[in-house]
Order: sequence, then structure tokens, then C-alpha cells
Amino acid sequence: MTPAIKVLLVDDQALLRSAFRVLVDSEPDMRVVGEAADGAQAVEVARAERPDVVLMDIRMPGTDGLAATRMISADPDLAEVRVVMLTTFEVDEYVVQSLRAGASGFLGKGAEPDELLSAIRIAAGGEALLSPAATKGLIATFLAQGGGGAGEGPGAAEYAERLSALTTREREVLVLVAGGLSNDEIAERLVVSPLTVKTHVNRAMAKLGARDRAQLVVIAYESGLVRPRVE
Repeated sequence: MTPAIKVLLVDDQALLRSAFRVLVDSEPDMRVVGEAADGAQAVEVARAERPDVVLMDIRMPGTDGLAATRMISADPDLAEVRVVMLTTFEVDEYVVQSLRAGASGFLGKGAEPDELLSAIRIAAGGEALLSPAATKGLIATFLAQGGGGAGEGPGAAEYAERLSALTTREREVLVLVAGGLSNDEIAERLVVSPLTVKTHVNRAMAKLGARDRAQLVVIAYESGLVRPRVE
């Protein structure tokens, strides 16, 4: 029997945490292993409980979700922990910062219960929860940064050097990932199997030092491999 997905709930609103707990614990394949009301407490509980997925509110008093996500991502003992940011607005100024901090994706607080449960399963499976809307917001943010953003972000030169290790097909897949396409959509576009696409994505992540698919999107733009276009 597959072990239940361990979930940590982080939000300064106790009522919201309670609602999430009831929902998560109602599922046979997941369970809440802890709660935290701020970022500092979230890191402590994460280190104690080793959750598979952390549902992390961004805006909290004291240590916010961004700082907590950075600490979790920087801890080698928590390398397998995936953080899904909870936002009031799915696309806001925190998108790029969250991805750079190590978040695997985003979920609006107004999401339907099924969407929340699906997000937990997706993150636990190692996939990124980055919707087309969030991807468009990410691209728009890059456009607004540094006179264009692409190829000018932190670590751009290092990423560009790592890109040289990618095969032609891996670079092609990376471009499509940055465009917000799912593995199934990429497979259809390239006329290959989804499993083949997943293999290319995993190899690209390994070569680029990306934690997950969401990080690949950041790298694709910061390295200059993909340049945003204004529609």
C-alpha cells in the first residue's frame, strides 16, 4: 500500500487551516502532519515532520512564506519537500520571487476543494503546479524587470553555460515547458510519448540543477533561452 501523502498547513488564519485539515484528512491517500501560523514555525515543523507537501501562505506576520520557502529549499535534509504557495491572487508580484525561493507552484485561496487536493497530489508526485495563468503572469513579470528581464536575471551567465550541456531535444522540451505546456501537450506537439517527454524534462532538471518544473521556467527565461513576447 502506498504511504499517505504527508501535508503541512501554513497560514496565519486558524479558521482556514482548520478547513484545509478537514478536507485533507478526509482523503484516504493523504494526511495532515502539522500546522504552523508563520514561516519560522513552518520551518521547525517541516524539519520535525518531513512533510511531502507544504501548503504555504505567502503573506504572514513575522517570517513570511517567501523566507520560509527559501529556508526549506536550502536545507539538504528537506530536499524532497515540495512547497505550494497559497495566494489571494494567483498572479501577483510574488510569482518570480516564490519560484526563485524554491516553490513548486501556486494555488489561489479561492480554489475549489478538488483543485486543492489535486495540487497536493501533483506536487507530491514531483510535478510543478504552474497553471497557464501563472505562467503568463511570470512572463509578464520578466518583461517588466531590468528592461526586458530575459537573460539578465541572477545567475543568467551560469545558467547559459549549463544550457550547453542539454541535447537539442532537451532544449526543445525546455522551451515548451517555459511556454506553459504540460507533458501530454508537449508529447502531442513533438509526436512522442508522455514518458519520453518526462525523461527529457528530468534530464534537463538534473543538468540545470532545477528542483522541479517550475524552476525550469525561471531558468529558461533568466538564461535568455526563451524571450517573452508582447502579444
